[in-house]
Amino acid sequence: MTVSPKTERALREAMERLLAGAPERTDGKPTKNDLCRMAQVIRSTMNRATDVLAEPDSHVGTSPAGLREHQRDAALAELHSKLRKSRDQCRQLQDQVDAAATVIMTLLSENAAIREHADNRSAAVVPLPLGRAHATRE
Repeated sequence: MTVSPKTERALREAMERLLAGAPERTDGKPTKNDLCRMAQVIRSTMNRATDVLAEPDSHVGTSPAGLREHQRDAALAELHSKLRKSRDQCRQLQDQVDAAATVIMTLLSENAAIREHADNRSAAVVPLPLGRAHATRE
């Protein structure tokens, strides 16, 4: 099916403005809804212009909005990669903290055992009987 030359021209001009990044009456996304709004035609009329609709599908990736979308996707992918690396690093650091805590608890336990052993031993000094040995010398 085809549309009138006036409608086709309006759709093509709207498509060129949309793909050039100079939208009117829309947010600038290269969608078919924005195309029919910019051309000021109803959706059913736009759907009949199949030859005109085939063109934006091939240009969507090269439009300014399409390029911004690709840049955004690339930035998101980079941020996801950085987040994954940060989480891995955090996990490794947590493992080191856990290992250090285990060593500290072991040393604390050993220290307490040594102190208890030292406290149980008799620390009293017992004088040696010097009475006889001392008396014979004099």
